Amino acid sequence: MKCFLLISCLVALCHGTENKTKPNIMVIVADDMGFNDVSFHGSDEIPTPNIDALAYNGVILNSHYTQAVCTPSRAALLTGRYPIHLGMQHLLILEPEPWGMPLNETLLPQHLKRNGYVTRAIGKWHLGFYKKEYTPTFRGFDSHYGYWQGFHDYYDHTIRATYSKEYGYDFRRNMTVDWDAKGKYSTTLFTEEAVKLIREHDTNHPMFMYFAHLAAHAGNDQDPLQAPDEEIAKFAHIKDPERRMYAAMVSMLDKSVGSVITALREKHMLENSIIVFMSDNGAASDGIHANHGSNYPFRGIKSSNWEGAMRNIAAVWSPLIKKPKRVSNNLMHVSDWLPTLFTAAGLDHSQLSSSLDGRDQWKAISEAEPSPRTEILHNIDDIFNIRSIRQGDWKYIYGSSGKADEWYGSVGKDALYHYDKDSVINSPVGTAISGVITYQQIKEKNDKLSGHKSENFSVSILDTKEIENLRKEATIVCRKPTPENELENNQCNPIISPCLFNIKDDPCEVVNLATQRPLIVITLEQEIIKYRNTARDPINIPRDPNADPAKYNGVWTNWQDIEVISEKIQFRSLSHLAIALISGACVAVGLIMVVLLTLTCRKAPKRSNPSLYEPAPFTEMECKSDNRFEEREKQLRTSLKDEFREV
Repeated sequence: MKCFLLISCLVALCHGTENKTKPNIMVIVADDMGFNDVSFHGSDEIPTPNIDALAYNGVILNSHYTQAVCTPSRAALLTGRYPIHLGMQHLLILEPEPWGMPLNETLLPQHLKRNGYVTRAIGKWHLGFYKKEYTPTFRGFDSHYGYWQGFHDYYDHTIRATYSKEYGYDFRRNMTVDWDAKGKYSTTLFTEEAVKLIREHDTNHPMFMYFAHLAAHAGNDQDPLQAPDEEIAKFAHIKDPERRMYAAMVSMLDKSVGSVITALREKHMLENSIIVFMSDNGAASDGIHANHGSNYPFRGIKSSNWEGAMRNIAAVWSPLIKKPKRVSNNLMHVSDWLPTLFTAAGLDHSQLSSSLDGRDQWKAISEAEPSPRTEILHNIDDIFNIRSIRQGDWKYIYGSSGKADEWYGSVGKDALYHYDKDSVINSPVGTAISGVITYQQIKEKNDKLSGHKSENFSVSILDTKEIENLRKEATIVCRKPTPENELENNQCNPIISPCLFNIKDDPCEVVNLATQRPLIVITLEQEIIKYRNTARDPINIPRDPNADPAKYNGVWTNWQDIEVISEKIQFRSLSHLAIALISGACVAVGLIMVVLLTLTCRKAPKRSNPSLYEPAPFTEMECKSDNRFEEREKQLRTSLKDEFREV
């Protein structure tokens, strides 16, 4: 017995030690934030010192691709699979639609939880909620604080359906509606929750935090852009008032990044963490739910198949990265994060499905090795007759997204604007990472086996010259128009015929080379056919009128689990007086039933010849066995319940 206990203790100790060595993982996802809305890509308009400090100290992923809209991007991130293999290639989950991420998919938090991670989700979900099984805490997360839909109002947390009239409240702590959040700014609430979870975290276990911001998505159409007044005032130099408001929303997001990184540092978790920052898709510069973000200099906006929709902000920092302070132009897709983080965490890839579309990019990120990815399927949407693929430097695109096909967005350059490099170094993220680096240098200096000299550390603190060089390298510059570009054969009309672009030479998709390179067009079309043969039919389901929050106390809820949830919500909304009246009525009905039963079941008087047309009274045995009164009582209770529901 003693031997058994000793072995158990050793196993537990080894398991605890193993957990401590696994890195904490934080994935921060901005919503609808444009490529040119961070200052590390060259814009001087909206300072993002915390995000910049993270990027410059780590690896800037300049060829990182997502899907064109929210739901498919998040699906690819958490499953490691292309949306065509999930049935999620067509649009996104609209508010009253009863569908979600297929339940047979194993998500990243489920994998990590099995390997000892504490898993946290904060903010946006947008992968289904019509039944509880589709919500975050049923998909591998230990907790969720945020909302289930694609967006909501920044202060009152309501969402009006995009194409119909449903309107309701959407803010949850796990499965419970959080009414206390009402009136408080979403970005601030999410940040406070993240900081709280970090401070309370048991560091004997690694943490995975999926921090999916609302910012910088637009809110409801009647008031789409929202930020605190004191933040808006900082951007008086921006003349366009909508762009000014958007800048304040982005600035609040940047502050949030600073707060959570500082919390990790104070908890001594940053020294063994991987931090990923990305946008889920390009900015909605125009059109529905426009937020006035900028994808400059790329063509297209959210929901299209152009670079502006899918080539997005991405950067990763970790002390585990062996060659930091780089700009990587390696091809990377959002589906790559699942196998990449698996490797970074030291986990066994045999646990993963062989059907993943994601590629393990950890060595490419950490050691600057070539990317294992040479091809990205952007999408195949046969409902809209749109398809696009990139192979090497070549991109094929067929089908149009209408106005989304044009060039939009602020350039971010003006004589009034100034980029402050020192603000990056002195930002909360900059100072936190500087602290980690300093301790790492001290360790190297005192490590007698390393042979390091003080001037030859493996990593150094960021300086302004490095910022200048990295920023220049991360800025995309388009070729100047030439007479050849204006030739009719080089114009792209993807509704009529496919277009072909050399993205390395022409990242802004100006010169269509389809007529000059027909063999490449044919090769890419054949590749698309191969993918189509493996695709699942779209699983979209049309609007369900039963989703209307008006039926559930004005709350968006799991409406197909309604037998339990509707009653909880309805009775919660009743006043104390109404509850007292209902309780009294129920007691009165019960007393009446008892009296009726007693009178009916009392012993009947003796009769010699009861009438054939007069029913004999119930005997005592009949009273005990007959269920007619139970049925009558049930009918009365149902009727009473319906009356009070009407009230």
